[in-house]
Amino acid sequence: MAVANISTHGTTEHDHHDDHAHSDNFITKYIFSTDHKMIGKQFLVTGIVWALIGGFLSILFRLQLGFPDMDMTFLKPILGGWIDESGALDTNFYLALVTMHGTIMVFFVLTAGLSGTFSNYLIPLQIGARDMASGFMNMLSYWFFFVAGVIMFISLFISTGPAGGGWVIYPPLSALEQAIPGSGLGMTLWLISMVFFIASQLLGGINYITTVINLRTKGMSFSRLPLTIWSFFLTAVIGLLSFPVLFSAALLLVFDRSFGTSFYLSDIYIGGEALPNTGGSAVLFQHLFWFLGHPEVYIVIMPAFGITSEVIATNSRKPIFGYKAMILSLLGITVLSFVVWAHHMFVSGMNPFLGSIFMFLTLIIAVPSAVKVFNYLTTLWRGNIIFTPAMLFAIGMVSFFISGGITGIFLGNSAIDIQLHDTYFVVAHFHLVMGSAAFFGMMAGIYHWFPKMFGKVIDEKLGYIHFWLTFVGVYMVFFPMHYIGIAGFPRRYYSWTNFNFADMYTDLNMFVSAAAIVTFGSQFIFLFNFFYSMYKGRRAPQNPWRSNTLEWTTPVEPGHGNWPGEIPTVYRWPYDYSKPGAKDDFIPQTVPLSSTPESNLPHEAEQVKLEREIMAEEGADVLVANESKES
Repeated sequence: MAVANISTHGTTEHDHHDDHAHSDNFITKYIFSTDHKMIGKQFLVTGIVWALIGGFLSILFRLQLGFPDMDMTFLKPILGGWIDESGALDTNFYLALVTMHGTIMVFFVLTAGLSGTFSNYLIPLQIGARDMASGFMNMLSYWFFFVAGVIMFISLFISTGPAGGGWVIYPPLSALEQAIPGSGLGMTLWLISMVFFIASQLLGGINYITTVINLRTKGMSFSRLPLTIWSFFLTAVIGLLSFPVLFSAALLLVFDRSFGTSFYLSDIYIGGEALPNTGGSAVLFQHLFWFLGHPEVYIVIMPAFGITSEVIATNSRKPIFGYKAMILSLLGITVLSFVVWAHHMFVSGMNPFLGSIFMFLTLIIAVPSAVKVFNYLTTLWRGNIIFTPAMLFAIGMVSFFISGGITGIFLGNSAIDIQLHDTYFVVAHFHLVMGSAAFFGMMAGIYHWFPKMFGKVIDEKLGYIHFWLTFVGVYMVFFPMHYIGIAGFPRRYYSWTNFNFADMYTDLNMFVSAAAIVTFGSQFIFLFNFFYSMYKGRRAPQNPWRSNTLEWTTPVEPGHGNWPGEIPTVYRWPYDYSKPGAKDDFIPQTVPLSSTPESNLPHEAEQVKLEREIMAEEGADVLVANESKES
């Protein structure tokens, strides 16, 4: 093992980081930190806070849907004037709740909370880098996100209420301040918040891409990158290409709202009076929004894919099945994610021929997704599975992706989608395939890397309870929605009691709301476990899961700079688990192939020869360096 550390890569940089670490104070270490690990933790904790807020908002509107005639006066101390004198929830506030829940969960939790946390924390550690390419830019990415969150949070408390145009903020509703209360100041704050959020994502994405390309340690070729890094890297590429389009859509919406332009407005009448706007098209906004909106689905789910790949391989004690196929599927998803956006617009009056093209592309993207699922299942097959909480959440992620993905085949068909688009079938679909799957991937990552993040062991028993309550709860919430959606139960409706056909689903709606409350409540088990273990948990060993990747070669609680000495050299891919002939069931990436002749495969003989030549050169370099120091 000592041979793995002969590289002199990064020695000078390490000295700099040591000096920097000693000069840190509370402000520079915990607030304006440039250490990628601290910034990752900041994204994580902020994402958890937003998950609680977004989840709470969903409970409020589920109470309205499950118990439409309930007296909600008991919520008046929290919601104030949004509960009227009769004890009913205000109709405008209901739409605002749905809008803010979607915005918070998609952008602030599953984008910033998931990708921001694990891309920041794991990229330098798993590729063998001291830090991100730009620590300052990395710090700015978090604080732009934080400012975006503060502005969005403030909008919850203004007198006219937060944005109320749906999380997709379609004009003309979102473009006309006089349309509804939620199109006023709340919508303005929503747009300002999203500008800061987009800036955060672009700063982070540039950093992730640059770091992966330029700062990999010696021997860490692209063919030896963990699948986590591949997924974070390609997610950053998608974000870098698609978020500017959302920025342009928001900017044009600001012009329509405040400067009298007509990008999205034409032939609008309010109170019988015609507005002067002509020549605009609301469909233009839909094209711009969904050009980000559908890649956003993969910005959310691809980091979860990477985390799931790592967790399943580690806890199956098997090499990931089809490593190259997994990379090709990620590349396929990256490309195809940009050419399927209009399947969200089948009901917008799209030309049927154009709809058939987008239908075909939508169904094609199921192929790389199916490859990933097949590879996960094959990795699990006959594996020596260790059911840690992280492993359970990873398997749960695969389960949701399968069940939610199957319903996507129905919605990808334009003829069927027209019937189902504005029903709860769509709500069930995207909450399973994107929301719940990504959330479970995030939870798998937290449980798996908690010992590395905080140097403590998280309580497994509470983790098991958290998993089973959440897993069963999610299915109880979203599975029934498929049935009521097929029956025509409408989305976005504040009240459905006026429809006779919906009366038969009263009990089912109550069941879904009760399940949602229990599922949300079970997250407080995780919350207690997370913070209690952070401070009171027992100290973690250096490599608790017997993993192969580089982050487990650092100290239990690595300082700024990650490795106290030279950065290790990489000699092999990250999935040498249960290799025939090996002494142990895992071989870290830092172990040279020349040290494991008993387990080397025939094609690795050439690598051993090349490896010995490199080691001989490095040994000569070290000898010269030592002689110069002595002199």
